[in-house]
Amino acid sequence: MPLADVQAMHPGIDVAQADFEADRRLLEAIADWCDRYTPLVGLHPPDGLTLDVTGCAHLFGGEAALCRDLVTRLARQGFCARLAIADTVGGAWAVARYGERAIVPRGEVDAAVQPLPIAALRIDLEIAAELASLGLKRIADLAARPRAPLAARFGETLVQRLDQALGREDEPITPRLPLPVALAERRFAEPIAREADVLGTIEHLAHELGRVLERRGEGARLIQLALFRTDGKVHRLEIGTGAPLRDPPRVRKLFEDRLAALGDACDPGFGYDVVRLAALVTERGDPVQTGLAAPDHEAELAYLIDRLGARFGLRRVTRLVPQNTHIPEYAVAAMPAHAALTLPPRSGGEGRLALRERCEPGWGRASTNPVTAPHPRPLPTTRFARGRRGAQALEWNEDNLHQDSLGVTRPIRLLQRPEPIEVTAEVPDGPPVRFDWRRVKHHVAHAEGPERIAMEWWRDRKGNTLTRDYFRVESHAGARVWLYREGLYGETEKPPRWYLHGLFA
Repeated sequence: MPLADVQAMHPGIDVAQADFEADRRLLEAIADWCDRYTPLVGLHPPDGLTLDVTGCAHLFGGEAALCRDLVTRLARQGFCARLAIADTVGGAWAVARYGERAIVPRGEVDAAVQPLPIAALRIDLEIAAELASLGLKRIADLAARPRAPLAARFGETLVQRLDQALGREDEPITPRLPLPVALAERRFAEPIAREADVLGTIEHLAHELGRVLERRGEGARLIQLALFRTDGKVHRLEIGTGAPLRDPPRVRKLFEDRLAALGDACDPGFGYDVVRLAALVTERGDPVQTGLAAPDHEAELAYLIDRLGARFGLRRVTRLVPQNTHIPEYAVAAMPAHAALTLPPRSGGEGRLALRERCEPGWGRASTNPVTAPHPRPLPTTRFARGRRGAQALEWNEDNLHQDSLGVTRPIRLLQRPEPIEVTAEVPDGPPVRFDWRRVKHHVAHAEGPERIAMEWWRDRKGNTLTRDYFRVESHAGARVWLYREGLYGETEKPPRWYLHGLFA
């Protein structure tokens, strides 16, 4: 009834505004907790969850024991839940809300659903009311009717929901979290809370997970640790690797670094009763023949990147890769360091790095650090190619990545945006003799240049593809800067402008 009528009848009644966002977060938290029963959990907003328990019920002593355990644990947390197990998603949804029994035997979903009301089909209330006005109050009344007239009058959704409830049309469950490639878990009769016990369990589970991956000839690239607390909270920790990994001591060490970085954010509370280790992403990892005396520098570098990524996040461990452009601010791309370790070196000392289109936002573009942007070494010879699945590959000669003593000297770090300055030169196209930067006048003691860079004609949509002349300048005060003049005299109607682009050490 309306709120005003309720308050008139009961003036002291408590009224709280509905918070749909909080309800959604609560439902997601319960879904995380239900992951202890099966990794395939789907959401049915605003108040339902769907679990695929196929092949999981025997771990809890059968379907009846699983239902009792789930309802009992939720009741301890203050939730009242209704549960049903059936062959179909629609059948389980209908029986859980309108049925009497919790478990529908296999092959009997049709008989269990037909006596239920029309509202059990997950249809709009308006359609259910209109069907009731026609005398169709039970699902059995619809099941005996021809489908074509029902679809013509009430829409295809009604017929689809009826077929899904009766098992005549398949309805897949959309998992909320990605399904792991392989997983191993351990359940405890008494919760564990000590970090040493958790790390020991992780290493033991890594042994089980490694045996599964070894049989497949694969290694883990993304590993997730799920810690289920007794009060219902779930901690999920993920670590990425630079190379396929199935070494248990290294897995333990990476999660030890991760837990040390999180600190109190991963509070065990009253302890964990379930610990699960899952490989979310795997990659082929064939056995590698290593030398007996020479150290494996690539493996050590991969392990170092993995440890830094576990402590600080893989997105913060980057590598600068030259790009196929001579414009300084676009000449490099910050790529994840672990991505460069997964591709084998090619013959002739060449390496290959794949710039995949599905990389995280921000990768594969020029750096946009709020203060400074990195600058590369002199640009090597590059070649772009179109590979499988639209992957874009960048190839370069590793020998050219080192600084050439005869190459052009450039600052290591650049300003994020070139800053405009006022410059005085002896001749229009000559080097500067004085410049004003940030309200300070600098008199030039030495100047080298120019280094001319012609802009790509297709880059600027406005047509301002102006030539840049760069100068390396040292002032009488000792400041060493990198200046450039944008445009040539006579190239445009406006006179050229000067900018400061970088600082030398």
